[in-house]
Amino acid sequence: MKKERVPELVVMLTHDDMTVDNAIEVFQACKHSQAQCWGFKEHPLPAQHLKRLCSMMKESGKTVFLEVVAYTEEEGLSGARLAAEVGCDFLMGTTYFDSINRFCKAHGLRYMPFVGQPVGRPSVLNGTIEGMVAEARSLLAKGVYGFDLLGYRFVGDAVALNAEFVSSVDAPVCLAGSIDGFQRLGEVRQAAPWAFTIGSAFFDNKFGGTISEQINKVCNFMSGEV
Repeated sequence: MKKERVPELVVMLTHDDMTVDNAIEVFQACKHSQAQCWGFKEHPLPAQHLKRLCSMMKESGKTVFLEVVAYTEEEGLSGARLAAEVGCDFLMGTTYFDSINRFCKAHGLRYMPFVGQPVGRPSVLNGTIEGMVAEARSLLAKGVYGFDLLGYRFVGDAVALNAEFVSSVDAPVCLAGSIDGFQRLGEVRQAAPWAFTIGSAFFDNKFGGTISEQINKVCNFMSGEV
């Protein structure tokens, strides 16, 4: 069943795991592209700026994601509060903590934590495939919505991790980070996660053209139109 769906592109207005300074202008220029899902990181823009950006996205009918690249409970809770304050639909990232999960449930946020042992910023993912699958299953029992899998940041075999995790975990999985060319897009399409993110690659012009043109190229590729 998972192989039948087209993975959803989440356009991240980020570069090197940081929200770009001109995120509002980029969104305004690209809001009529094919992408339905949009997101940003918790740093470095102030909350008021992100609230304005999120409002623009919602006014355009978009689904909005905040990805928090932080690993302590305090930082994760701060990110969850920011997601609620600015009006996001999803909180991605953070190391899982019960307190963050409770906050997300209380504030209508769909929580998709990291699995494994991510470190640094930009993130590097440590751990084992078997360990990440087992961790995901234990967190599903606690009621998380799905998972933020840093597949191409994995220190091991990223393709094997992505395929095994998506096929073994009965929940939405978003492959996040370092999807920077059509070869990896093909691998993502084969793994068939619920969603995947692209941020830096658009700003580095990895798919050729304006950001809006690149978004449409990626959407067309994933739907099999090219």
